[in-house]
Amino acid sequence: MPKTSARLLSLLSLLQARRDWPGALLAERLDVSPRTVRRDVDRLRELGYPVVAMKGPDGGYRLDAGTELPPLLFDDEQAVALAVALQIATTTGAGIEEAAARALNTVRQVLPARLRHRVDTLRVTAVDRPAIRPEPQVDSDVLMAIGAAVHGREVLRFDYSPVSGPVRATAGTSEGCEGTPAATQGSAALPASAAPPGSAAPSGSPTGAPRPSPPRAGTPMPPQVPPSPTPHTGTLPQTPQHTDPPPPPPPPRRVEPHHLVTWGRRWYLVAWDLDRDDWRTFRADRITPRTPTGPRFPPRELPGGSVAAFITARFRGIDATQGPDGVGGWPCRGEVILALPAAEVLRHTREGIVEELGPDRCRVVLGSWSWPGLAAAIGRFDADIEVIGPPELASAFAHLATRYAAAAQARAAPNP
Repeated sequence: MPKTSARLLSLLSLLQARRDWPGALLAERLDVSPRTVRRDVDRLRELGYPVVAMKGPDGGYRLDAGTELPPLLFDDEQAVALAVALQIATTTGAGIEEAAARALNTVRQVLPARLRHRVDTLRVTAVDRPAIRPEPQVDSDVLMAIGAAVHGREVLRFDYSPVSGPVRATAGTSEGCEGTPAATQGSAALPASAAPPGSAAPSGSPTGAPRPSPPRAGTPMPPQVPPSPTPHTGTLPQTPQHTDPPPPPPPPRRVEPHHLVTWGRRWYLVAWDLDRDDWRTFRADRITPRTPTGPRFPPRELPGGSVAAFITARFRGIDATQGPDGVGGWPCRGEVILALPAAEVLRHTREGIVEELGPDRCRVVLGSWSWPGLAAAIGRFDADIEVIGPPELASAFAHLATRYAAAAQARAAPNP
């Protein structure tokens, strides 16, 4: 590529990276004179890029939005990043797989031959982890509506649907993350036709009418006449059933949306709930936005200082103000010595501290959000364990040992 064309591409990339660029800073980044920057800006304008010059003591340039789409230019790093991002779009859970494939094909056609070859050589196969049931997909229109409310800082109203089907438990499950806690199910009385054989029939009818007394001995029974079909449908008349009216739908949620985040291939809305006066996280696949949006609101400070700290703390079930400080961010934290090499333990530990104590011994510090869960996570290494602390971890090992021994005895007991 000629030197001037390469410099133009670098200049365009810088102008797209931020809104305003002082002329002197552009010249320093490109290692050219301010006069060369002015000539290169004029060349970009001839190609259709609306570069606006800013007046002032320092001067500068800005790339504005144009009425026509100029030719797309990507440097090598941008082309590779774009190809990778579009190919792994199948793992985002946003339902944009087909659109991402078409976008990759469109971008590929307008790339120069050299960059097209680099994109073609980078083929990524995105594979999701196996799941018991398919992960819910989020409508892109819903994401756009939530994103617009977050960007505009406007109160969002939406209907929040209940969880359908079995709910898979997740660490830090709270209202809005994986669903509200299930309500206690009341015991419904079985109808008489569903009563088990030999059971007593319920006293009285649903309407409170007395039960007819049985006939005396010797009294002739009247003949049983089957009901006649209805003249219009030819079917037997149905006995009216008493049903309770359906409960009224819950009122819409009113929140101040702050962040739209992804976690574990699911989309979540982090928002301040106006009716509950607290921070909440909502699954985006259960949100049905209502229009119009509400008034604008001033931004609040998120607990933990950042959305990453808040989300991590929420799913770990701890206070977000503590911060996700490695294993210390878990509510339960323990220390043990394992009879395994440190290198072998490190291959199976994403979070934690592993310290080598010898060729076949290491010190391990791990965290979890329950003591039995921490003990079970350590036990999966299948090695001798020496508990350093705290006492709660030792008690959890004893509790699991008793439970596992009972399970083994029940398995070994012969069938009667």
